[in-house]
Amino acid sequence: MNPMDAAALLVVLAALLGFINHKLLHLPHTIGLTVMGAAASLLVVLADKFVLHTGLGEALRELVTGIDFHAALMEGMLSFLLFAGALHVDLSGLLRRKWAVGTMATIGVVISTALVGFGFKGLTLLFGIDLPLIWCLVFGALISPTDPVAVLGILKSANVPPSLEAKVAGESLFNDGVGVVVFAILLAAAASGEPLSLAHAGEIFLFEAIGGAVFGLVLGWIGYRAIKMIDEHNLEVLITLALVMGGYALAHRLHLSGPVAMAVAGLLIGNHGLTYAKSDKTREHLHRFWSLLDEVLNSVLFLLIGLEVLVIAAELPPIVLGVLAIVIVLAARAVAVGVPFVVLRNFKPFTRGAYPILVWGGLRGGISIALALSLPPGETKDVILTATYVVVLFSVIVQGATIGKAAKRFVRDAE
Repeated sequence: MNPMDAAALLVVLAALLGFINHKLLHLPHTIGLTVMGAAASLLVVLADKFVLHTGLGEALRELVTGIDFHAALMEGMLSFLLFAGALHVDLSGLLRRKWAVGTMATIGVVISTALVGFGFKGLTLLFGIDLPLIWCLVFGALISPTDPVAVLGILKSANVPPSLEAKVAGESLFNDGVGVVVFAILLAAAASGEPLSLAHAGEIFLFEAIGGAVFGLVLGWIGYRAIKMIDEHNLEVLITLALVMGGYALAHRLHLSGPVAMAVAGLLIGNHGLTYAKSDKTREHLHRFWSLLDEVLNSVLFLLIGLEVLVIAAELPPIVLGVLAIVIVLAARAVAVGVPFVVLRNFKPFTRGAYPILVWGGLRGGISIALALSLPPGETKDVILTATYVVVLFSVIVQGATIGKAAKRFVRDAE
């Protein structure tokens, strides 16, 4: 199946399952697609194996395996999704909490990576699985950053107040870029078998993450100036598309963090470019275009997350390992969020009620799965991929379905 056929099939499935969910299940759209995608895949495989014997289950597995999830998300969809998400984040509110957000997106990710890595190592020893510590830390790096796509997609349907949404989404927009950089550093050390040099790792981290932010600032400023100078909504939409597609590709070529660059560029365009656009018509068209694109890509992504159940190992020990890893990941998230709260408590960047929402609203999604799928083939990948998928599925379905209730409970203290 060529890429166009695969894309057509995914869009058709997303529309069909989305319609069924809307009429029958009434789950939040992204959660519904994930649940139905996973359930439909399992039903087809089980029915084909024990009842029908038509080969349909194997064909479906080959289809999902043939889709390069890592390339589709990390080298394509992610740039659009991050830019679209950042357009709607209040920059002034984010800047008021810049130290807390920056701490959670950097030090918090590193703390969580270490805690999850060592905790996962303990679990593997408990199950008699021979997984070196460096690979456990790789798992910690890919599962620690919250996925802005999952966070933003589910917060929209949870009726979370805009001020609170900005708090959760702002941190999430940046820690994924940081997490990808940390993952790349640890993966290189694990694959080479050489000892990890903290000095070299810090140098790479600063170059990619800080360089990505500066590059995104330049891209955003160029886009802002271009939008301010003209009043033609179709051309302005084209300019933002060029900024995202060309900017992300160039960041990759320069070995800078593309996700961080897109988050910064989106924030600048959304808060300055649209504010100083020459007409309301331009603002309306830009918002409508990026909202529609965001909705379509989100639908396909969450459907793919559900379908990816077909590529994980079916053995029981890795699945149980993944279930236990959920506890470790949540505990690490609580510490990673708690440290900035304690260290910066005199600055009052967040109210007390925001803490449980930031912990429970730190959803994992497609980025973690994409990174796990990029690992070298072998038993190590099978273990990490299965654990990753179990954590992500819990995060999207359970945390995603209950974050709205959590927000209502703590919303007065979190405003």
